[in-house]
Amino acid sequence: MVQVDLITGFLGAGKTTFLRRYAAYLVEQGHNVCILENDFGAVNVDAMLVQDLLGDHCEIETISGGCDCDTHQRRMRTKLISMAMRGFDRVLVEPSGIFDVDEFFDVLRDDPLDRWYQLGNVIAIVDALLPENLSAQADYILASEAANAGRVVFSRSQLADAADMQAAQEHLRRALTACKCSRSFQPGEFLTKDWADLTDADFAVLDHCGYRQASCEKLHFDEHRAFGSAYFLELGLPREQLERNIPSLFTDPACGHVLRVKGFVRDAGGWVELNATADGLTAAGIPNGQEVLIVIGEGLEKEKIEEKLKR
Repeated sequence: MVQVDLITGFLGAGKTTFLRRYAAYLVEQGHNVCILENDFGAVNVDAMLVQDLLGDHCEIETISGGCDCDTHQRRMRTKLISMAMRGFDRVLVEPSGIFDVDEFFDVLRDDPLDRWYQLGNVIAIVDALLPENLSAQADYILASEAANAGRVVFSRSQLADAADMQAAQEHLRRALTACKCSRSFQPGEFLTKDWADLTDADFAVLDHCGYRQASCEKLHFDEHRAFGSAYFLELGLPREQLERNIPSLFTDPACGHVLRVKGFVRDAGGWVELNATADGLTAAGIPNGQEVLIVIGEGLEKEKIEEKLKR
């Protein structure tokens, strides 16, 4: 059977960055890996960020765009059926940051997928600088995406002090309690190292962390109504202007509650990936891109956002 691992995490937690390292480790161990990227946006930005992993032992498939639950499950089922016939022994699924994890388990239990795939590991990525105040819906997604994890890996730990790390862990525990989740985490189930210091031994532990059975009281809401996205194709704005104006989107209520901004812009040196949350913006050169900016959040006002970006 093909082992499938699920990499979960809320919007902007750092799933794709972790996935790049984890997939590279598995390829080095001799596995044939396929990555299934499921982005909330109509343009799958995250899939572009793992293109350099492509090779004889690593391929990428994508599911893009928000849609209703049934349609999304059909798309995922179709992709997994196709992938099962192509000789991979490991599949890594990176869902969007507002993914209902129950959908994934439901799909894997379906025939014939239940005869072809076995769940290996669930790894949850949580931002060590997790915002203190999230909506009830956001806290529910945070909890539900971590509930089944064999390990929780904290991102941006190099920027967090001991108080930040403790606050993030307590926030996760509160979110789990709020949805009456049966899961509680022990300190040994948290990985808090700076990702720059992760070794093969650390990835070996994650590769055998497994998953946990857990139940949560479901908060019924439409993820695609509660969380929206605004797409800006070919804005034609220079990198410096975007880097100056994007942070203001997180503090202006007229724009809505912005949770994440991601996309690509070209400057004199080539393509640059922009990635922003309320805690800051990062910019990194990449080989290829597409001129697009995606803003994800709650109650977004696209016209106000565009006006803010163009100032």
